[in-house]
Amino acid sequence: MNLALWTAAALLAVVALTGGITKTFVSKDTLAAFHGGGWTGDVGVGFVKTLGVLELLAALGLILPAALAVAPVLVPVTAVCWVVLMIGAMITHGRRGEFALAGLNLIYLALAAFIAWGRFGPWAFTA
Repeated sequence: MNLALWTAAALLAVVALTGGITKTFVSKDTLAAFHGGGWTGDVGVGFVKTLGVLELLAALGLILPAALAVAPVLVPVTAVCWVVLMIGAMITHGRRGEFALAGLNLIYLALAAFIAWGRFGPWAFTA
């Protein structure tokens, strides 16, 4: 199970890193042109960049605390924060009628919930 939790965290970290780099370093107009990026037209540049930075931090928070054995409790805390972020993403895509993207967000939410459950519960990192 530990391997499954590490794998889920790694997959989610890649998703967060990809989204974070894109939202942080790609212009809002370019993002709006991508499939699923239309929501960026409804919000300010600062909001998009803030989400990007949060996703970059999530990518780090899912892996580094446990890998470095420094405050490993941050791994499940980050996973819970990702769940909240995905709820917002699902609402946003659902309102826009982008149900396939909302479904993808649900998969990411499920991965994060699995990580939070496992790392807060039976497979928590011990000090």
